[in-house]
Amino acid sequence: MSTAPRPGPVADADADAPRSWSNRLAGALTHRNFRIVWFAALGSTIGTWMQKYAQSWLVFDLTRSNFYLGVDDFLSQLPILLFMLIGGVIADRHDRRRLLTGSQYTQAFSAFALAVLVWTGHITIPLLFALSFISGLGQAFGGPAYQALIPSLVPRRDLPNAIALNSTQFNLSRVLGPVAGGAVLTFIGAAWCFALNGVSFFLVVFALAALHLPPHVPSTAPRAIGDELRSGLHYVRDNRILMVLTILAFITTFLAMPVSTLLPTFANDVHGGIGTPQSRLWMLMACQGLGAILGALIVGSLGRLKHMGRALLAMQMMLGLLIAAFAASRSLPASLILLFLSGICSMAVFSMSFSLLQLTVPDHLRGRVISIYMVALRGGWPIGSLVAGALADVFTAPSVMIVNALVLATLAGLMLLRRHGTLNQA
Repeated sequence: MSTAPRPGPVADADADAPRSWSNRLAGALTHRNFRIVWFAALGSTIGTWMQKYAQSWLVFDLTRSNFYLGVDDFLSQLPILLFMLIGGVIADRHDRRRLLTGSQYTQAFSAFALAVLVWTGHITIPLLFALSFISGLGQAFGGPAYQALIPSLVPRRDLPNAIALNSTQFNLSRVLGPVAGGAVLTFIGAAWCFALNGVSFFLVVFALAALHLPPHVPSTAPRAIGDELRSGLHYVRDNRILMVLTILAFITTFLAMPVSTLLPTFANDVHGGIGTPQSRLWMLMACQGLGAILGALIVGSLGRLKHMGRALLAMQMMLGLLIAAFAASRSLPASLILLFLSGICSMAVFSMSFSLLQLTVPDHLRGRVISIYMVALRGGWPIGSLVAGALADVFTAPSVMIVNALVLATLAGLMLLRRHGTLNQA
């Protein structure tokens, strides 16, 4: 097959030159294109977390059900499971900037529609679930395009730093979004959380229009989507490190991330006595996000580790132990500290995993391979939340998360003990 060249990672003539700590920490931000996208994504993701805060509380307030919290997360991620693999093929065939712009319009529509329904008092659980699904459609096609675009914004040596900084803005938003969402929800109402999120998507639209990138060159011999999808699946299957990273991403999010979905239950039923349930919820979300910011910055400042695979497994084992301790805690201050520490470990795990992936995959397969990885990464969370939510209604949220977390820590420990395992060699 003749494939037209894609803009890969930006050339870097000084790849071996020594660098200061500050340059290692934020080297990717010295590049104009990445800087524009980073700040726009920061503003947009703050809006997304404002909506997630308000929406999770809205679902819990309407239903008082852990299962429905899991259903909402599942439906928002279901399009990713159904369509992201196709989105990865499309990201390799078409202009990634245009695909990402279209995804912003789709998510903005969903947010504005939800704002109108809440404002007029016509919101129902089925309508809320439907809009969550529509928003997920935008992410299914925009996610691979966004992740595949990043290597064209920075030199190769700054790619791990760009990935870490991308995680940093996501988690900085995870802190600022719930705080802003709590204030907006309290003083002017939930509808404004959704409306402001809708506006925030246009920050990314304007940033994408301002990028200086080579024009998109379509393939001169495109194959059927099914054939290109199979080529990506075969590449991941035959590359052992990519296969292990993909499976591990699913297991980690399936077992660990439901703790975030069940936070309204912890805030309402487990950690009583200090403030209101809403204030406890944003404190828990903010501490988790602050830890993730620190974790991403640490990984970003370290750059390409010599034994990144081993470090990944060690952090995953620690993540499981910290989540188990959080689920067993009945003290809000102790729980906030444990969530902060688990945030550090979770972001270290995901940053190192994604860095290994990006450094391994060739650019002409980048969209497809990333979409496969993201289906595993993003799919584990909603499926795990659905299962954990159903079990939490039968047992309790703390008992379910303790079991999940200990299984995760045990699995990581066993993999770490295998000295000749795939990740121990990475």
